[in-house]
Amino acid sequence: MASDSTSAILSGVRERFDASTDFTVGLEEEFQLLDPVTLGLVNRFEEFIAAAEPPLRERLAGELIAAEVEFKTQAHDTLAPAARQLLQGRLDVIAHAERLGIAVGITGTHPFSPWQDQRIIDTPHYRLVEGELGYIAWVNNTWALHLHCGVRGADRAVRVSTAMRSVLPELLALSANSPLYVGRDTRLASARTQMFVKSFPRCGVPDAYTSWDDYAAHVRLLESTGSIVESTQIWWSVRPHHAFGTVEVRICDGQTEAGDALALAALSLACIAGFCADADEGRPLPVHARGLIDENMWRAQRHGLEGSLIDLDRGVERSAAEAVNALLERTEPHHARLGLTPFLARIETMLAEGGGAARQRALMTAHRGDLRAVHAAAVERTRESANEILSTLTAGVNA
Repeated sequence: MASDSTSAILSGVRERFDASTDFTVGLEEEFQLLDPVTLGLVNRFEEFIAAAEPPLRERLAGELIAAEVEFKTQAHDTLAPAARQLLQGRLDVIAHAERLGIAVGITGTHPFSPWQDQRIIDTPHYRLVEGELGYIAWVNNTWALHLHCGVRGADRAVRVSTAMRSVLPELLALSANSPLYVGRDTRLASARTQMFVKSFPRCGVPDAYTSWDDYAAHVRLLESTGSIVESTQIWWSVRPHHAFGTVEVRICDGQTEAGDALALAALSLACIAGFCADADEGRPLPVHARGLIDENMWRAQRHGLEGSLIDLDRGVERSAAEAVNALLERTEPHHARLGLTPFLARIETMLAEGGGAARQRALMTAHRGDLRAVHAAAVERTRESANEILSTLTAGVNA
């Protein structure tokens, strides 16, 4: 069998995981660049990046289309400083955009801007993506929230990534925030999932891998057959990230409410910590069939928190809210020690309100189908929720 050192994609990656630090946290969220009057998408990414001062520019990245920009935190030892940097980054992105005459908002999809009007950014990676995927890339006008969590040990990281597949539907149901697309209600809680997760190759729920060697053999096969030329062409909803030595959770829609974003990050982190503890103490980790996880993914994509999920251990239905509460209960031993408790408190409100998809639909009813008014509320809450949570965190530090 070929070794990792013979693979350009795998070279040094196992060593990076073996040197990783448990439960370091990095967060990424993606923003829509909008016309301040119409609130339609505007293709101004290159201008946005070029005009940013270096401290902000270093934390920004492109994400496929020129009406989108991503903010990335540094790696932090705990969630609290990562949360503060994410919130301040959100406000810095908004302030910079306003100086350029651009509005900023976050939802999983834009409610009315046509995909035909969007331009793919001109970078080597995205030229590769567009050249290979064509229409699939063109219509992928989506915005997401990602969590990177350090996991020490390559075998352990792969086993935890496999276990995390089983809780992706709960995280998707809780995060669903993209019911509106191309001018209408899609009847999905997460249209983003359909456009990206269900359309891109090597995306969605991966196979179960039992060890680093098992995972690496799959990557080597993809590489040797010309299926991929870089690891970032593996777009799974949870994946071992080669460059950072992290388990990356990629299933969540972009969150309008900053508190929701941090609650999702906290719950994802709690699940990873729980599976790490199980692995360390010799308890079995879940290795559910991908078909069953995909059934739950469909339920979460379609109904969000208003639907039900299958309890994959017992083979019975339960509400999505019950499933989320079961995750909270299962991971409770890790909440306080990782500083997650204040962020997880927000989940009670999310469950009561029905999440972002329900809020968008309620606004659509209140505004009698005026999608611009619906998105104006999202733009306002993108800013105001960051101000509110940052003030709370700052007060807690100074107390």
